Amino acid sequence: MHELWITRLCNQVLAGPANAVLQMAGLHAEDPSKPWSNYMAMLLLVMGIFLILPFIVRRGLSVDAPGKIQQIFEVIYSFLDEMAHEIIGHGHKKHVAFFATLFLFILVSNLIGVVPSLESPTMFSPVPLGLAAFTFLYYNFFGFAEQGLVGYLKHFAGPIWWLAWFMFPLEIISHLVRPLSLTIRLFANMLAGEQVTLGFMALVPLVVPVAFMGLHVFVSFVQAFIFTVLAIVYVGSAVEHEH
Repeated sequence: MHELWITRLCNQVLAGPANAVLQMAGLHAEDPSKPWSNYMAMLLLVMGIFLILPFIVRRGLSVDAPGKIQQIFEVIYSFLDEMAHEIIGHGHKKHVAFFATLFLFILVSNLIGVVPSLESPTMFSPVPLGLAAFTFLYYNFFGFAEQGLVGYLKHFAGPIWWLAWFMFPLEIISHLVRPLSLTIRLFANMLAGEQVTLGFMALVPLVVPVAFMGLHVFVSFVQAFIFTVLAIVYVGSAVEHEH
């Protein structure tokens, strides 16, 4: 696989720390001189953006005359807050920060692939899998926390008691499949978009690829939105109390 310039830089500067972390986990890189892969380096870049961004936004924070970046974040937060309120209802506020972080992280990870010489980390399956696994743990944790062990497990039994023997294993399988479906949806769409754009850039290097880059931007927003909406739905169903 082609090594990006940022991956090469990470392998030159941060090979030692990466190998140390792998050894702590009981793993070893195939090539100790190149423990960083493209998606790992791109994830590091995305996390760096999110670490720097608050300092940039803080300088222009204002109640009376908010800057453009502040307005964008306020619109995103308000939109997700309203959606979470409609789906989850009472108690949705404490989850909005998670939804906003999830949406922005996926969106930036998707969009960064439009930048020449960079790639979307979400087009590599370990990244969507990690996001999906964390979402799975998140909504199940709050399901147990909100309703207790017995109350949460009742959700898996269904509303009709004499069908519980059938519904319970079916619901368990359905929940276990959720991380896989989230992973495949995000990974497959971003990989397909990247490959189509690269293919047309190789065939027709002028004008035509611009249209596909625009499509890539559109797909980036759509996939971040779908992933986040599904996360909201999963949290809503987990914390919902039966009446």
